[in-house]
Amino acid sequence: MWTRLSLRARLFLPLGVMFVAALLFGSVALYFFAPAQLAEENAPETRSAGQVAAALNGALEASPDPGATLDAFVRALGTSEEIQFRPADGTQSPVPVRASPGPVPAWFVGLLKTEDIGAAFPIMIKGERAGDIVYAPDISADIFEKWVSFLGVTLAGTIMMLLTALIATVAAGGALTPLRNLGDGLTRMRMGDYEQLIAVSGPPEIRHSSEEANALAQTLGRLSLDNRGLLRRIVSLQDDERRDVARELHDELGPLLFGIRANTIAMMETVPADHAALTTAAENILGSVEALQQANRRILDRLRPLYIQELGLSNSIGTLLQTVRAQAPDLKVTAEISAALDASDGPLSLTVYRMIQEGVTNVLRHANASAMDIKAIVAGGQLVVEISDDGIGFPADERFGRGLTGMQERVRALSGTLELTREHGRTAVRCRLPMAENRESEATGREA
Repeated sequence: MWTRLSLRARLFLPLGVMFVAALLFGSVALYFFAPAQLAEENAPETRSAGQVAAALNGALEASPDPGATLDAFVRALGTSEEIQFRPADGTQSPVPVRASPGPVPAWFVGLLKTEDIGAAFPIMIKGERAGDIVYAPDISADIFEKWVSFLGVTLAGTIMMLLTALIATVAAGGALTPLRNLGDGLTRMRMGDYEQLIAVSGPPEIRHSSEEANALAQTLGRLSLDNRGLLRRIVSLQDDERRDVARELHDELGPLLFGIRANTIAMMETVPADHAALTTAAENILGSVEALQQANRRILDRLRPLYIQELGLSNSIGTLLQTVRAQAPDLKVTAEISAALDASDGPLSLTVYRMIQEGVTNVLRHANASAMDIKAIVAGGQLVVEISDDGIGFPADERFGRGLTGMQERVRALSGTLELTREHGRTAVRCRLPMAENRESEATGREA
């Protein structure tokens, strides 16, 4: 429970416990020590009452008429309220203590146990108890004095607690705000935002931590830029290598396949009509060569889709989807392709094309889907690409295969994000790429 409390709660809870403990301690102290103090304060009057009783007993013992002497003593007491004569009635009732509560609460008077403060001294006539000299002091002023003292201590404790709470609130606020800023800054760093620095404020320890976090953010920002530059360079090298391989396949393998096809056709034309086996073999060779040429074109298309620059990105994606519809006529393909995609060029346009190409290929090979939706739009300065399907989804232990891992590296090189989700029975690959930042990077690369 303690670990769930906020810093303010951790400060105020001990203060409240200390205040309640102080009240309880004060009440216990009053209960045990106040009666003894009151009795000590009234001890001189109690001794005086005892001396009066001793003198009266002596006078009654020496008097020839003790009853008349006692009556004269009682009349002499008159209306005195503190020292009274109480005739014997066969019982020993407690001595009444006069305590007018006034503004003092009854619970406080009861807490003081005032019934033990009075005293009674027996008066004897010829060996028999004639009554008691009773000392019943008026302790109203004493009770009120102790009530005022109790209120003063309580009020002082309350004021001290409030002042301490106020100081703790100010101190906690002065520490919590910088700590909150530090926590928010660390969260931004975890999310990859290294641009917005943490405000340096608060106590020296927190200021030092904020300065170190800012220095770490700057270092991570530089490393992130270097990493993105390195990834961009790797992607560029991969594209260059694919372009070279595509050129080799086109320049070397293409003419060879065309030559084989031409020679096979020429051979078929010279084969006599009665050589059916030879004609069948030549037709099989021609079919294999045509299949190789189609495979070569598909490989060339995957290695280097050269027609992006000629047709534009949106039309190139449309051509790709036409091929998909031809390959999988049972698959329902819907697409939302924005014409604003043509404003992108270089690695950005190639990444978008390959993202859609890889996503569509995964759906055709693995998803066993009946419907697929492709979206490529520009929104809020970002290029958003999403390929979703209603297929069987992805294994829980293998979210990113080799193809999507390569796409993730491309996306990171362009400061984008890539996520793979499974929601409401549909699998979606979603990519976001900032357009402005990549235009600046391309311009910087061209200037360099």
